[in-house]
Amino acid sequence: MTTAVASAESANTQVKKDSVPEIIAASMVGTAIEFYDNYCYSIASASYFGAIFFPGATKANPAIGTMLAFLTFAVSFLARPFGSMLFGHFGDKIGRKTTLVVALMTMGISTFLVGCLPGYEQLGIFSIIILCLCRACQGVGLAGEWSGAALVATENAPANKRALYGSFPNMGAPIGFFCAYGLNLLLDTTLGADTMQAWGWRIPFLCSAILVVIGLYVRLRMTETPIFRKAAAEDRVVKHPLRALLPYWKQVVLGTFAMGITYTLFYVLGTWSLSYGVKVMKPAFTQNEYLAMQMTSVVFFAIFIMVSCLYADKIGRKKVLIFTTAGTLIFSLFATPLLQHNVATVMVFLCVGFALMGGLFGPCGAYLPELFPTNVRYSGAGLSYNLAAILGGAFAPSIATALVQSTGTVASVGWYMAVMAALALVALFFIKESKDEDYTK
Repeated sequence: MTTAVASAESANTQVKKDSVPEIIAASMVGTAIEFYDNYCYSIASASYFGAIFFPGATKANPAIGTMLAFLTFAVSFLARPFGSMLFGHFGDKIGRKTTLVVALMTMGISTFLVGCLPGYEQLGIFSIIILCLCRACQGVGLAGEWSGAALVATENAPANKRALYGSFPNMGAPIGFFCAYGLNLLLDTTLGADTMQAWGWRIPFLCSAILVVIGLYVRLRMTETPIFRKAAAEDRVVKHPLRALLPYWKQVVLGTFAMGITYTLFYVLGTWSLSYGVKVMKPAFTQNEYLAMQMTSVVFFAIFIMVSCLYADKIGRKKVLIFTTAGTLIFSLFATPLLQHNVATVMVFLCVGFALMGGLFGPCGAYLPELFPTNVRYSGAGLSYNLAAILGGAFAPSIATALVQSTGTVASVGWYMAVMAALALVALFFIKESKDEDYTK
C-alpha cells in the first residue's frame, strides 16, 4: 500500500513539459525579435542617424556625427542592468512565462516608436531625448528577454543536452541578424540611398510590430518551466530574489567579464565594420555590398552556435569557451589588416569572426544559468549577461571609431578586442561550475 501511495505521489509531482518544437519556438522567437530590433538600430545608427539626429555635427565632421549616433546606440546597454533587476525580480518570483510576455511587449513597443520619431529638423533637441528614451525602454525590455528565454530552454532540457537546448534562444541572434540586414538590403536596393535616408530607414522598425504579434502568440501558449514549478511547489521561491543574489556576486562579476568579449566581437563585426567599410575605407564599399557580405558571413555564426553547443555537452562549457576565447585573442591580433577594399579579405575577416562569435555565444545559454540556483537564476544570469553587454558592447562601435580616428589604423581596433579577450580568459579560469541540485540531475 505504501508503495502504491508513493508511486501515486510521484506521478502527481511530475509536471508537464512543452514539446521540443514548443520549447524551440518559445525560446527562439523572442530573442530573434530582440536581435532584429537591435540590428535595425545598429544599421540605422551606423548609416542614417548621424545626419537625421545630429545634422550639425555630421556636416562639420561625419565621423563625429557617427560617434554621436553610436552613443545613442549605447543607451540601450546602459539601461539593461535595470531591466535585468526588474525582470529578474519578477522572473524569479512569479515565473518565467509572464515575465517574458511583458519583456517582449516593452521591447516591441519601443522599437515601433523609434520608427515613428521625427528628426532633429522637426523637434530639435527633443528628438534626441525621445530617441534616447525609446532606446532606454528597448534596453529594459531586451534585458528581460534573453535570460528568460535561456531558462525556458535549459529548464526544460535533459541534463546531457542542456547546452544544445541552450542554443535555441541563441539561434535567434543569426535569425534576427539575417532578417534585419536582409530587409535593409532589400529596401536599400529598391528605394535607393536618398529615399532610405529620408524615410525608408523607418520601415524595418515599423515591421517589428508584425514579429511582436507572432512572438506574443507563441509566448502566451507556452507553459511555465517544470523546474520553476517544482521550486514553487517546494516553497523555494524567494520574495526578494535580488537580495538572495548577493552571496553570488562573484559569479555575476566573473560571468560579466567572461562574456564581455562576446559583445565586443559582435558589435565590431556587425556595427563598426559596416560604418568603416562604407564610410571610411578608401575606396569604400557601397551599403548594399557590405550588407550582402555580412549576411553571407552570418551563416557561420549560426553553424558554430550549434557546433559549439554540441561540444559543450560532450566536453564541458568551460573548455569550449576557453578554447574559443583564446582563438578570438589570436584573431584580434592578426585579422584587422584584412579590412581593405577586397571582397575576399573582408569575407575572411567576417566569416572567421562570426564563426568565433558563434563559438562564444552558443554555450553561454547554458553556462550562465548554470552558475546560479533556481531561485535567483533569472536575476543572476540576466545581470551577468547584460552587464557584459555594457562592458563589451555598449561603446564598442564608438571606441573602435575613435581609435581609428585618432591612430589612423585599424590595428588599434584589434588590440582593443585582444584586451577584452584576455580579460575574458582570466575570468573563465576563476569561474567554478554550479552544483545546483535542479541542474545536476
